[in-house]
Amino acid sequence: MNTAKPPSAASTRSHTEAPAGLSDLERHLIAATQAGLPLTPHPYQQVAAELGLSEAEVIHTLQAMLDRGLIRRIGAVPNHYRLGYTANGMSVWDVDDALVDELGERVGQLPFVSHCYRRPRRLPVWPYNLFAMVHGHTREEVEQQAQQIAAVLGSALRQRDILYSTQILKKTGLRLRKPGSAQE
Repeated sequence: MNTAKPPSAASTRSHTEAPAGLSDLERHLIAATQAGLPLTPHPYQQVAAELGLSEAEVIHTLQAMLDRGLIRRIGAVPNHYRLGYTANGMSVWDVDDALVDELGERVGQLPFVSHCYRRPRRLPVWPYNLFAMVHGHTREEVEQQAQQIAAVLGSALRQRDILYSTQILKKTGLRLRKPGSAQE
């Protein structure tokens, strides 16, 4: 059993805040953990050994990064396909620009929405400015979730669609280059 206390979640920060610089230690720690923590009884201890640090230094640095908003959370990421969530749809919405931020915040609070973004329209071909990723066991379940989103958007909604995933070609989060790599 791991006795080290993992860092706690930080407050949500806006993606529009000014970017913060990374120290060399933070960059090395991100590179060592960005593909996930080791699946061992003492993951922070193992990361510490790989970096030549103490377990306490790893935990303290991760907590400081959470507090600064450099990382959002530390947690398990289930494979939703293996859990039976095979109907995955990016719902796209044409919402009144004057209300899209407020309504997007409300849509993002719905428990079945995993990602929610405001994006620019590409008129005349692409009128959508709000995107919300939803997951279901069936397309009917996703359609019901879309109905709930439509109810939140109300009269600000002009049109919508759902783009269903058909195949995973690549799926990762952002990956920083390893410090000192030729790509840097």
